[in-house]
Amino acid sequence: MKNLANFLFEVGMLKRTPRSGFQFLGSGAQSVAEHSFRTAMIGYTLAQLSEGVDCGRVVMLCLFHDVPEARIGDLNYVNKKYVQADEQKAIDDLAATLPFGEQYKQTLGEFVDKETPEACLAHDADQLEMILALKEYKDLGNRYADEWYPFAVRRLQTDVARELAEAIWTTDSSRWWFDDNSDWWVHGKNAKGVDDSGQKC
Repeated sequence: MKNLANFLFEVGMLKRTPRSGFQFLGSGAQSVAEHSFRTAMIGYTLAQLSEGVDCGRVVMLCLFHDVPEARIGDLNYVNKKYVQADEQKAIDDLAATLPFGEQYKQTLGEFVDKETPEACLAHDADQLEMILALKEYKDLGNRYADEWYPFAVRRLQTDVARELAEAIWTTDSSRWWFDDNSDWWVHGKNAKGVDDSGQKC
């Protein structure tokens, strides 16, 4: 149980591990944990749109894909020109402490090898999460996001991911909640003067 407690503390480190690419984009900040959560949601979505794949496996690959970064940090494309991280040692060292260590190693191995449909979808979810972040910062005025987007799209491996990427890039990131011009945004009430609680004011 102590090893499992240590594992969960280690996973918690991802909340405090920054995604390092944003320093080169010039705006934005995100932890590895935040990235992994939305990646898992994207992976679930892609799996639901794909036939013959194990949805749970895709989600698991997404959740675990960046766990080694608790030990090695997040290396962006500039860092990787000069720094070689021993990710496999980080995976092996953690696995040696876990009762499900072999499954953990197999999961990370599957993700790295990109040979299963589930792994391909997980990789695409990883890139789509970055594309979503780029679109959010583009909508806030970051002009470099347009330069980064084509490279992220070229990393996508499936048609469904490419289709979703196009939809993301042509959708205003605030429209999901701010898609009407009603008086709600003035008074917090509908046209009849009633708020969410049903009370008139």
